[in-house]
Amino acid sequence: MGAVQQVCPSPWRAGLLFPGCPGTRTALGVAAVRQPQTEMTWGRGRARRACRPQEELPNPRLSASASAQEPTGELKAPGTYQRHYRNVFHAFFTIGKVDGLAALQKGLAPALLYQFLMNGIRLGTYGLAESRGYLRTDEGIHSPIRSAAAGALAGVMGAYLGSPIYMVKTHLQAQAKSEIAVGHQYKHQIFPPQSWKVALAAAMVSGIAVVLAMTPFDVASTRLYNQPTDTHGKGLMYRGILDALLQTARKEGFFGMYKGIGASYFRLGPHTILSLFFWDQLRFFYSTYTK
Repeated sequence: MGAVQQVCPSPWRAGLLFPGCPGTRTALGVAAVRQPQTEMTWGRGRARRACRPQEELPNPRLSASASAQEPTGELKAPGTYQRHYRNVFHAFFTIGKVDGLAALQKGLAPALLYQFLMNGIRLGTYGLAESRGYLRTDEGIHSPIRSAAAGALAGVMGAYLGSPIYMVKTHLQAQAKSEIAVGHQYKHQIFPPQSWKVALAAAMVSGIAVVLAMTPFDVASTRLYNQPTDTHGKGLMYRGILDALLQTARKEGFFGMYKGIGASYFRLGPHTILSLFFWDQLRFFYSTYTK
């Protein structure tokens, strides 16, 4: 293979067509992590590796300097390892075919958190320095040296605090089925299998879901029970549960249906958590000791 030559990225590759679209960039990031040698070939024996933008949101950096850290062919001579991905488009197709379309969005949650930490701290710190006047001299003249120093400091702080989240994102995006896996495969698990912590965490999430689903109906039932009635016992304010919900939402807004949600959680939350937790544990003990 001929010499690899750096070329500048086109606007498309630089991500200019994807402003503010974390989902799209996360899909690009999955392909980038798994497909480290992004090459576009013109003619036999010539390949040009496109230089990558230093800022990608929230993709892994694709600069040539990071290629040594990417997984395919790590510490192996060219031609001695199998290449699963020929280019970025082939990586999209292969990942979607083998791992499923959802795999293209692996690492989206830590990617969003990474952007919140890195860019929030970086831009916020620089903006604070600018608003306090630290970037200007005593004569009120803007100082390029102070601006560069403030930008460097803000960048260091953002990168330092965002690096752990970036590592987690990379681990998640590199995960793949064995037939297309490259590099080390981290299998992160929050809790060990069959742990009581899994049942407890699931029950806590279920408790939140139950409260969110039930609170509007609790509000409606309370108002139906509490409304004034005529001499025949017919309600004077609401015709039924649907009418109560519609009137509440129309006059008090969407959040009017969630009045008292705190009290509802302390009533339904512990009940749901304890019921599901003990039910799961009893089933586990039953299946264990009746074999």
